[in-house]
Amino acid sequence: MRGLKDKRVLITGGASGIGAATAARFLEEGSRVCVLDRDEKACEHIRHELPGLGEAIIVDVTDLMQVEAAFAEAIRLMDGVDVLVNNAGISIRHKFLDITPEEWEKVISVNLTGMFYVAQTAARHMWERFSIKQGSGVILQTASTNGMTGYPYYADYNATKAGVIELTRSMALELAPKVRVCAVAPGYVLTPMQRTEYSDAMLEEVNQKIPLRRHAKPEEIAGLFAYLASDDAAYVTGQVFTMDGGETAGGLASR
Repeated sequence: MRGLKDKRVLITGGASGIGAATAARFLEEGSRVCVLDRDEKACEHIRHELPGLGEAIIVDVTDLMQVEAAFAEAIRLMDGVDVLVNNAGISIRHKFLDITPEEWEKVISVNLTGMFYVAQTAARHMWERFSIKQGSGVILQTASTNGMTGYPYYADYNATKAGVIELTRSMALELAPKVRVCAVAPGYVLTPMQRTEYSDAMLEEVNQKIPLRRHAKPEEIAGLFAYLASDDAAYVTGQVFTMDGGETAGGLASR
């Protein structure tokens, strides 16, 4: 991708799954990368897996003070942040009537409030640092097809991802022309954590709902993030890019 060499990239939820694949992709593109993640073991693992990584900083995105401190550390290490991949998120599978107030608050606080904290901290830095002549910062957020169509057993998660989509559009309008903002909405992605939840039969059953008959690979989602951060996407902002193997094209998602 054009224009990614030496870009300073910060990725939340970056120590595993889509986040780790995205960190690896940006490093391949010649970018400088730091990741934020609350999982200490995963941070230690990715430091060994990606020796070119600037740092894996342990942070809970639901705590604004931790977010601001981690962002300041990333700026110190990379002398700024050009690209944010705002990716941290959790889900809890429950029937709607069984969701407890504590579970609701937990999902909302990570997936929506935490994303807001990180996005606003990054946007303030980029707005102050960049001018139209110098080029723009880029904020990319992980939404989901869950935020675009109904899925049973994930009401809290679905609500947060719908919120991420509208947050992205609103940010894009307010932060232009200095900062571009887009979201990626993956469908089913076969991360290592997701694979452990499936038996072979369950995996095949889900695959049969998807027109391309398989889950996405984390590396494929990472490729879309790389494109959206690159100079090739310089005229793209305020958009939500679905990457779901055709799942939502025919309304298959909720069956």
